[in-house]
Amino acid sequence: MVQEAIDSVLAQTCNDFELIVVDDGSEDGTTESLARYGSAVRIYSQPRRGVAAARNRGVAQATGVYLAFLDSDDLWLPRKLEVQIAFMRERPWVQICQTEEIWIRDGARVNPKKKHRKPSGDIFRASLELCLVSPSAVMMKRELFDAVGGFDETLPACEDYDLWLRVARSHMVPLIGDPLVIKRGGHTDQLSRSIWGLDRFRVAALQKLVASGLEREKRDWALEVLKRKATIVGLGARKRGNQEMAQHYDAVVNELS
Repeated sequence: MVQEAIDSVLAQTCNDFELIVVDDGSEDGTTESLARYGSAVRIYSQPRRGVAAARNRGVAQATGVYLAFLDSDDLWLPRKLEVQIAFMRERPWVQICQTEEIWIRDGARVNPKKKHRKPSGDIFRASLELCLVSPSAVMMKRELFDAVGGFDETLPACEDYDLWLRVARSHMVPLIGDPLVIKRGGHTDQLSRSIWGLDRFRVAALQKLVASGLEREKRDWALEVLKRKATIVGLGARKRGNQEMAQHYDAVVNELS
């Protein structure tokens, strides 16, 4: 899948880019298998530190004005970079945008549920509930990434939810209606399948966001979602017999009540 992802980048109609691959502690010969690409790909290896650290490492090595991410299980359609670069150059005030995507699950095309449909423009409130920005569909200016602080490496999951909320609190996120990304899911090693209680990390992201100082209306929205998600995680922890975790989230809810 990594090689297919790389091939989809090399097949772009726009060829003015640098392609950086970060091997985050793989043990399946990934780095060795990519040697065939030669100088077309710059590869950086590191001990396993998680997806946030891997993306941050790639950004640290990048020199371009724009950043675009591609998860190893996704694919770009050939005009992805061309369309987004043109969109942003025509609108120099735009700091970030994303495209629509095609969802593939277990090899078959599926339609996203209504709650997963991407909004365009002011997406902050809708993004409090769940992540509505796909890393593989994003293009953003390097200066914006640096200004908001990059991906939070303390979060083993939902690091994208956290980043896009920090972006959306003060920036519009336009949606390009063309589906220019193929998002593949359903495989057993998908991160979202391997970690229980993803809302734990959304709660952490929301706590951090609230503590950073939000405008009153946005703070009210964030606190409402934070309380609801903390309640759900606490109930889930109690069902799993983890009383210590349940009590922790009960305390979070009580502080917000």
